[in-house]
Amino acid sequence: MDQKKQAAISAIEAKAAVINDVSDSIWEYAELSLQEFKSAEKYCEVLEKEGFTVEKGICNIPTAFSASFGSGRPYIGLLAEYDALSGLSQKGGSLEKEELIPGGCGHGCGHNMLGAGALAAALGVKAYLETAGISGTVILYGCPGEEGGAAKAFMARDGLWKNLDVALTWHPGGANEVVTGSSNSCIQTQYIFHGVAAHAAGNPERGRSALDAVQLMNFGVEFLREHMEDRARIHYAITNSGGISANVVQSKASVLYMVRSPHVARAIELQKRVDDVAKGAALMTGTTYEKVFIDGTSNTIPNHVLEKVLFDNFQELGVPTHTAEEYAFADTLAKTYPGADEPTGMAAKFSLSLAEEVRELQKKCGHALNDFLMPLYQADDAYSAGSTDVADVSWLCPTGQIHVVSFANGAPGHSWQNVSMGKTDIGRKSVIHAGKVLAAATIDLFNQPDTIAAAKAEFEKHTAEGFTSPIPADAVPVIPDLT
Repeated sequence: MDQKKQAAISAIEAKAAVINDVSDSIWEYAELSLQEFKSAEKYCEVLEKEGFTVEKGICNIPTAFSASFGSGRPYIGLLAEYDALSGLSQKGGSLEKEELIPGGCGHGCGHNMLGAGALAAALGVKAYLETAGISGTVILYGCPGEEGGAAKAFMARDGLWKNLDVALTWHPGGANEVVTGSSNSCIQTQYIFHGVAAHAAGNPERGRSALDAVQLMNFGVEFLREHMEDRARIHYAITNSGGISANVVQSKASVLYMVRSPHVARAIELQKRVDDVAKGAALMTGTTYEKVFIDGTSNTIPNHVLEKVLFDNFQELGVPTHTAEEYAFADTLAKTYPGADEPTGMAAKFSLSLAEEVRELQKKCGHALNDFLMPLYQADDAYSAGSTDVADVSWLCPTGQIHVVSFANGAPGHSWQNVSMGKTDIGRKSVIHAGKVLAAATIDLFNQPDTIAAAKAEFEKHTAEGFTSPIPADAVPVIPDLT
């Protein structure tokens, strides 16, 4: 590692207190999707103080922002998230489920760490650009609502990411690895049925049940499941059943649907079939309905060129190291859920030989914190059934991602265990380390125009069909009314 690059890594270490204060503050705020006002303001205050040019409310999203430093190309974007999840309030550093605020929210996906790690990378790259004397601009994007708002997808619809040469990000996880493969596209829609209230015994003939419509819609979708592709998924939740009085014909009921497919264009087609089921349910019950678009994300386009750059820097920097006390904490926490002994990471899911290698590495490690770097695994057919709005960025510019150990092995996503670990030194170490890897990769890309050109060539090959946004042209990010 050359002297100037090492100085950037040292700059991150020097700012560790600032960076982890941001992570801990966002953990405490625990604001839901598109409501992250204190969180966004915290970032903007820090970034302005650090000398970045900050623009608030980008793409007409109040809690979104951008912060740039440098001049000229290449333009490299770092993606930050900071939204929490409902019903996951939890005391930090606790080995048992303990609500911090009754009925409150919590960072069960670790987005307090995610955003802070991207901030760390931006600070490191800024330190490099101040002395390197080269052309290049780093832009930290504050991206709200990943859990239920898909801000990056709305930004993609508006073309924001097209101007970037590369985008990089990370996510807290149970493995130190470079992310590869694709993910499911996902479209989320609310259906609100309106009927006519009536006495269920005295004059039921005058009533038109909105709850009947919801149930018939769900029933119709059950028959649809046989006739969709294998990797597609449809989930639903009844968000308003029309009340608790059995002797009243329900005049209003609503259901929330998520439609997933391995390809965004096919998700849109499957969504149209679900819409038809809703129409049929309304016809059968004599009700009307309104359709409210909530959000949508695309499938991820991997970029093997960027994966190699990230891996090389991850390998050079190593992985976070932990104390005996941290091992003991994670080992005890791992006893509170099943699956803590399963092989970690994407490679273990798709390669039998790598799964065996991972088992040996875990055995050698001997703890629930996986203190090793996963082997580089690059495969176009690797696949996650979940969804992320990072995918929409990947359709408009070459995009790379890593995972850094922040959680105990096998900890379930969106869990109290993850909230607990998000405010410990284990989590704080992952924040700083993720920032170092992303910063080092960004610095390499600033100095390797041929690598950027190769990443773009791969990107253009895999996106030749063009981007189909799952976000309608007239849609705006909304906080869904689930009543």
